[in-house]
Amino acid sequence: MRLIITGGAGFIGSALLRFLLQETDYKILNIDDLTYAGSTETLKQFEGNNNHNFEKINIRDLKSLKSIFERFKPEGIIHLAAETHVDRSIDNPTGFIETNIIGTYNLLECSRLYLKSLKQNNFRFHHVSTDEVYGDIYNKPSSTEMDPYKPSSPYSASKASADHLVRAWHRTYDLPVVITNCSNNYGPYQFPEKLIPLMIINAIEQKPLPVYGDGNQIRNWIYVNDHVEALMNVFHNGQTGETYNIGSRVEITNIEIVNLICDLLNKLRPDPGTNYHDLITHVTDRPGHDKKYSINSEKIEKELGWLAKTTIEQGLEETINWYLNNKEWYKSVLDNNYNLQRLGLIKTL
Repeated sequence: MRLIITGGAGFIGSALLRFLLQETDYKILNIDDLTYAGSTETLKQFEGNNNHNFEKINIRDLKSLKSIFERFKPEGIIHLAAETHVDRSIDNPTGFIETNIIGTYNLLECSRLYLKSLKQNNFRFHHVSTDEVYGDIYNKPSSTEMDPYKPSSPYSASKASADHLVRAWHRTYDLPVVITNCSNNYGPYQFPEKLIPLMIINAIEQKPLPVYGDGNQIRNWIYVNDHVEALMNVFHNGQTGETYNIGSRVEITNIEIVNLICDLLNKLRPDPGTNYHDLITHVTDRPGHDKKYSINSEKIEKELGWLAKTTIEQGLEETINWYLNNKEWYKSVLDNNYNLQRLGLIKTL
């Protein structure tokens, strides 16, 4: 099989590539623009693998995308490329609109035009989205695939818009699509602006651990390898035109996550002069911060037989050990792209 993966130099995309290159003989074309969250350091692990080809392309570039489809002749696309950090979307929403909406439109149009030229249609467009499109669900247990969209941030609004485009191209043009909405991911190679890697790296560097507000925001967390297995299950077995929520059933507050990270670091990297809990610092909350996201994943569990396997303790320990053993990776990222600064404080004009 010949697959296009967009965003393969990023966190979830690179995890998907590791799985595909280790477990299958698929020919992969990895499209990534190598923005701040897409790292050449991350791509080094795929060097020398003949089944992996990389093209530095911005999905806003329609002409280049058309050329890629014509040359590579894919049998499917898994679309992960996106601007994803809520704080950045508050400071500068333009890039989120251009990449997440216009970029998705470009890929849909390339797929539609490409399919018109094929005699046999076995192509599938898999759009990877987020639980944040459902908005704050503080007064209900979890979000199902039938729930209305109520995005709260420029990021989640841009992803919701992309989801609607994908559904429209299926309904209007009969494009064979599936959509997955996943809860918060964590694991190796995650860009350090996100909560878990930020807390791990700051703790390793003996820096404050900034917790927004009281830290009682509730999230559903999934280890990235479990997400990847779900993605491939849906890509191969999901019903065309359907949406599948992917979650782990692990609901935990942000402050509980941070305390668990501190507990594990006290065990894995003990320092006689340091209790990592003492680094926790409560800071001003994010504007419009949703209190709860949680995915109901009963549909994928019942229909496709997928179930998350990794406990939060197992996943966090593996993640912490990875960052402890790969300081050169995160130090390279910090040197080039990000200095752990606080983002997303803009609220009013």
